Amino acid sequence: MLILIAGPYRSGTNDDPRLMHENLQRLEAAALPLFRLGHIPVIGEWVALPLLKQAGSTRPGDAAYEEILYPVAHRLLLKCDAVLRLEGASKGADEDVLIAKERGLQVYYKLEEVPRAENFSS
Repeated sequence: MLILIAGPYRSGTNDDPRLMHENLQRLEAAALPLFRLGHIPVIGEWVALPLLKQAGSTRPGDAAYEEILYPVAHRLLLKCDAVLRLEGASKGADEDVLIAKERGLQVYYKLEEVPRAENFSS
């Protein structure tokens, strides 16, 4: 499965780049275990951050940020099979879950809930 990892990125950081980086590291910490279960993990920020740079974004919440960050996740959800929603308050991640449920996608709340991919061997 292609699984979107959703959780806090900007939320609770007061736009402090160090705290945002720590949040990204928490999201990324779930990626390798998902891969080892036979899935393809994806994080919206992996796609959005290079686009933000190209668009000239200078701070969270500016016009380019609003144009790109959340829409990237929404577009990814058109291709994803499931969402792994990590703990922590996040309006964006909550919206990702809502969209996923509307599309009938599986939503997992703990890594341990994600099944090993069928026909997968390490």
